[in-house]
Amino acid sequence: MQQLEKGSHALAEWKPEDVGFWEETGKQVANRNLLVSVPALTLAFIVWQMWSVAAVQLNSIGFSFTQGQLFTLAALPGLVGATLRFFYTFANSIFGGRNWTIFSTSILLLPLLGIAYAVQNVNTPYWVFMILAALCGLGGGNFSSSNANIGAFYPKAKKGTALGINGGIGNLGVSLVQLITPLVITTSIFGFIGGNALVTETGKEIWLQNAALLWVVPTIILTVCAYLFMDNLPTARQSLREQASVFKDKHFWIQTLLYTAAFGSFIGYAAAFPMILKLKFPESDLMALAFLGAFLGASSRPFGGWISDKIGAAKVTLIVFGIMALGTISVIMAITNSNLTMFFISFVVLFIATGLNSGATFAMIPHVFVATKTPAVVGFSAAFAAYGAFFIPKMFGWSLELVGSFNGALFVMLGLYAISIATTIYYYLRSGAEKPIR
Repeated sequence: MQQLEKGSHALAEWKPEDVGFWEETGKQVANRNLLVSVPALTLAFIVWQMWSVAAVQLNSIGFSFTQGQLFTLAALPGLVGATLRFFYTFANSIFGGRNWTIFSTSILLLPLLGIAYAVQNVNTPYWVFMILAALCGLGGGNFSSSNANIGAFYPKAKKGTALGINGGIGNLGVSLVQLITPLVITTSIFGFIGGNALVTETGKEIWLQNAALLWVVPTIILTVCAYLFMDNLPTARQSLREQASVFKDKHFWIQTLLYTAAFGSFIGYAAAFPMILKLKFPESDLMALAFLGAFLGASSRPFGGWISDKIGAAKVTLIVFGIMALGTISVIMAITNSNLTMFFISFVVLFIATGLNSGATFAMIPHVFVATKTPAVVGFSAAFAAYGAFFIPKMFGWSLELVGSFNGALFVMLGLYAISIATTIYYYLRSGAEKPIR
């Protein structure tokens, strides 16, 4: 069997549901592509969420932005990334999954180099930072193309696990940037190449440019890896009209609602949590652990996909939405009582639940749609869900301005989880459901 067209990385045929083909050839090829896709997506998340921690540091080194402006810098990559995901969903069918991974990874050098330069000059205007924040949205677009591409490599029975690994480990980029940034900005790890130190209002020296410079070389390496080791799938090439046909399917919008409530919550909370913690508990020593929520949330996503393949994605989705609702109530109580310990633990539980449900809701999709529609549903639902990275931080900012508390935003999220619970039961779990998923 000729797997590749000579001189290209285009697979001549792909039959993952054929057991013989899968065991003999398909598994090895799919896993090789997954092995490159995972770190590339992780890097994309790092760039996408860089402002969630960088924005917190700006005023301490001489900038004078308002709280609203800082929340906007943290949220703007979410708006751009979510919007780009609609195009990125089509990108695999137009350019091929391998080719698009090469391009979408290499272009991340633009915001990385731009941020490294801009933060070193306190006279850099706010509009420049807005452009750089928008460019970080390029990383947010990658999720749709990456998951749509990887999902097409695997048979139906293994899609949940594969998407959970790709998306879950990829999501770890959020926690990585929140963990590593506070560490790398404290020392001149790049010497004279990295530029001079910036002095904070307390007299401490930091190198905020390191937050971006650290990822330049990994970006180059992963671009080369995608070029050498990834492949283009023949089944990924559908017309734009064929892919857009999913918009006419009611269950596409239902799945989008559920995934938005799950992943949208994860990425929105990840973007907002460091700022919420700093503003609500300014004297807290837990800022160094702000990464923990996103880390545990991302780590739990593969498990959500795996357990869904074992006991049923709809059941897992329902149970975890219940946990998310309880976690939200607990966060509201903690904020009301200014209980830092309860606040932090409750938010960590909420993060873990959003990760589990991101894997579980994605695992439902192959059971609701035929294989040819699954990549488009995965990509488009991920695009809508990514708007959580913009609207949730902005909603917390609006809530603080309007009612003087973050609880207004949390009550909105609680309502969303209640709707998601009812929707899951009605369409997928009750007796006589339209698309029963057991």
